[in-house]
Amino acid sequence: MNNAHAVFGGVYDARILFSVAPLWILLGLVVALIAGALLLPSLRRLQVRQRAYEDAPQSHQAKTGTPTMGGLVFVAAMVVALPATRAPLLLQLGLLVIACAAVGAIDDALAVRSGRNRGLRARTKFLATALIAVVFLRSIDGTLSFFPRDVLFHAGTFSLIAPHWVWLFLGILAITATIHAVNLTDGLDGLATGAMLPPLAVSIPIAAQTLVPAALIGSSVGLGACLGFLFYNRHPAKMFMGDTGSLALGALLSGVAILTGEMLLLLLIGGVFVAETLSVILQVSYFKATNGKRILKMSPLHHHFELSGWPETKVTARFWLGSLICSLVGLAVVR
Repeated sequence: MNNAHAVFGGVYDARILFSVAPLWILLGLVVALIAGALLLPSLRRLQVRQRAYEDAPQSHQAKTGTPTMGGLVFVAAMVVALPATRAPLLLQLGLLVIACAAVGAIDDALAVRSGRNRGLRARTKFLATALIAVVFLRSIDGTLSFFPRDVLFHAGTFSLIAPHWVWLFLGILAITATIHAVNLTDGLDGLATGAMLPPLAVSIPIAAQTLVPAALIGSSVGLGACLGFLFYNRHPAKMFMGDTGSLALGALLSGVAILTGEMLLLLLIGGVFVAETLSVILQVSYFKATNGKRILKMSPLHHHFELSGWPETKVTARFWLGSLICSLVGLAVVR
């Protein structure tokens, strides 16, 4: 990997890129704190409130009435970051996040309107996000000589390169799967927000080494925004991110992974999200195959531990720790 690239008249050096990451983290943090302070009273006034799922653990009924759509703070952070730099590919990454957040916002609005926490059908959300993924992948396709197109994974001098059609297919799958995995994980106060911090954090040095400034800026701003949102989302949550936030964060993480040529690394650094998704797949498959028997007490996985007697804060803390371990192992692998 070269130590620097010259592109569009600017020189991108790994050390310089990494050194400016704290400024972007601070930007995301400040914007999220301010946006949250402005958004929270507005959501309360407009009665944009979450209603607990009917089949969720009984303890979740107390969460009914908490303002939702707080994920708009992530959109605000990205919108502020976009005009702050001319970094190539940042616009495409920002539009990916904003478009997926828009799908989530429609879902949240329909759920609030119905009063039953039922918005868009899962199939509709999957198709909408898949279409957005196609647009994103085509928009970045072959735009820059240093963009690791067709690279699925790289570590040191090793690169796993796929035929272009395979890269496109896996890119669509990576974006949609990550989006909906984060969506499944967003079930406890601060769970998805905190679990997103380690993957975004390790994406920063990876993006610096890969010399893709858009990926570094996106992961840094996202990290700061998650830290800021935790002020409102930590237990007991004052505000939920809703599908607006979970779809935006899933789009950001997968978009950064694709821009850095680390698509397959998502399986490791996003280990918590993978486990949550697999728990649902296994539970549903086993339930159908055995005419009603269950592997877990409830899925996604965090509900199983809740019903096993773990306090919500303990489940959240353990999942955060799991995310940190997976992310550090992922960083060690590629470094």
